[in-house]
Amino acid sequence: MVKPSTTRAAVIPALAEAFRTHGFEGASMAVLQDATGLGRGSLYNFFPGGKDEMAQAVLEDIDDWFQLNVFGSLRAASGGNTAEARTSVAAMFTTVDNYFQSGQRVCLPGAFAVGRERDRFAIAVSAYFVEWIEVLTAALVAMGHADARAIALRTIAAVQGGIVLARALSDNTAFTSVLSAARAEAIL
Repeated sequence: MVKPSTTRAAVIPALAEAFRTHGFEGASMAVLQDATGLGRGSLYNFFPGGKDEMAQAVLEDIDDWFQLNVFGSLRAASGGNTAEARTSVAAMFTTVDNYFQSGQRVCLPGAFAVGRERDRFAIAVSAYFVEWIEVLTAALVAMGHADARAIALRTIAAVQGGIVLARALSDNTAFTSVLSAARAEAIL
């Protein structure tokens, strides 16, 4: 059994992995209790809105992580010189590869975008993808790409599709291959 967490923030990573493993619909209260080591009452104490609030907290945590580790550096580089933007975009590919564990870790905003829960979390899911597209596009513009938005769209589609392929084929090289091609297009 999992050792129970004592803070709301400490529970969120366990909830995220439960949603990644079981999906939103499959993550029953029993699954979430088992994942966190907390009883129903403790979970509702941390998340009075129930499973919806838990999922929203997980999406916010993912967004915070991407703000700190991906979006922030892309945003900062978009106002800089070409070399700075290139370094930031290259770092994004490495960071994304590590975060998604070479395609073996589910992208929850992506999974929620295609699941029955899509409408329930549409604002958070859309905001995640819109911001990624915008900051990557701006960094690519700073690098001199005339078709920056199209490259940003293909890059993010490659990440999402690469995750699906890597998981479907149980082959990390599918993700790394797709990511490598996207990197080559973006970095030149």
